[in-house]
Amino acid sequence: MEWRDQGIILSLRKYGEFDAILEIFTREHGRHAGIVKGGLGRRQRGNIQPGNEVSVTWRGRLETHLGTYSVELQNARAVSYLYHPGKLAALNSCTGLLCLAIAENEKHEPLLDGFIALLDALEATDDEISNWAPLLIKWELGLLSELGYGLNLDCCAATGLTENLIYVSPKSGRAVSQDAGKPYQDKMLPLPGFLIGESKKTDKQAILDGLHLTEFFMERHMLNPYGKKIPQARRMLIDHIS
Repeated sequence: MEWRDQGIILSLRKYGEFDAILEIFTREHGRHAGIVKGGLGRRQRGNIQPGNEVSVTWRGRLETHLGTYSVELQNARAVSYLYHPGKLAALNSCTGLLCLAIAENEKHEPLLDGFIALLDALEATDDEISNWAPLLIKWELGLLSELGYGLNLDCCAATGLTENLIYVSPKSGRAVSQDAGKPYQDKMLPLPGFLIGESKKTDKQAILDGLHLTEFFMERHMLNPYGKKIPQARRMLIDHIS
């Protein structure tokens, strides 16, 4: 059988002496793997880097087989990140999360569109962490939402108020106001104001609070139940920001 699709390369690993196995987040077939013959040779190696946008043709005897890819480069995004360590760390974190979180062959067009929009925004911003890290955190919230684990940050879980929301309940994933959460503040997760439009403050601590917030719920819902752990690339991203 054979199909054609478009998507973004998530991972690349060696297979044999010169071949490569690619995982690609495709529009119609979700996360899908295949072998690229001679992929690690001089001609193709630069085209199949994670983050690159590609058109692919997949061929295999059965849909469940690994199959082979023919790859045509559409947008060499990976090159634009090479000399920007922070953005490269963000790209690697996103691709690592997608490899772990998305089931094979499961279609997620809104998530792919959001990922492309994030990559466009990262390319358009400068290297200042405060300009691109909030976009990454909002994308991670979108990842949680797309997989059915979205947080409710619109109003206080206890009072229904929409003001002074500064916490997130680790149990319910809902926002909590300052007054309602005060007795339990040592158990609450900080809610950065930039996530709910109440503040444009994006200093390092606010960014780290946002990353720890999304990581907490990604581990609880997306990873731990399936025996998976946060990818090393995301740890390296936090280390870079810290």
